[in-house]
Amino acid sequence: MLTPALLLQLDRLSSHGQKHDAVTLTRADKLLNITPDTGLMLYQWVRFGQPAHIVEIGTSNGYSTLWLAAAAQCYGGHVTSLDNLPAKTTSAQHNLSEAGLQDSVTLVTADASAWLRQQEAASAQLVFLDADRSRYVGDWPALADLLAPGGLMVVDNAVSHASECADFFARVRATPGFVCELLPIGNGEFIILKD
Repeated sequence: MLTPALLLQLDRLSSHGQKHDAVTLTRADKLLNITPDTGLMLYQWVRFGQPAHIVEIGTSNGYSTLWLAAAAQCYGGHVTSLDNLPAKTTSAQHNLSEAGLQDSVTLVTADASAWLRQQEAASAQLVFLDADRSRYVGDWPALADLLAPGGLMVVDNAVSHASECADFFARVRATPGFVCELLPIGNGEFIILKD
């Protein structure tokens, strides 16, 4: 639930992320958080659809994870969130604990491509991608397999980094059984439904 305390924490993290990234030169050290309107959209979709298992690729400091977990906690859903940098996983754990949402999330520090290949088919009802876009094309077969029928995949930065996403979007559109749409929310959200 979006309590006043959680909204305050989210606002603080959003402001910190913007200031941090403005002065941080190395991409791996940036937080690269989603926009608040994207977070609210994710929260609304999770609350409405009540996916039992949510997979997030690209935890960072857990800003987007907080939005997902706050909604999932309301009905007993669970988020598995991956990042390949241990320091970011540690930061996310701190932020989730501060919000009291740690029991709704499993944080994993791993290479997403390797992790995806080990997952059970159709085990996620919602997948949120906000990571290294250059790997999405190669990961598509495993991502498509992970998503349950009727499930949604949300890909962040679909407008702000459209050229980096173009090959991935073309591959998804060419895959039978998937319905796609681009939403002008935040940095652009590419929505994929497994029909």
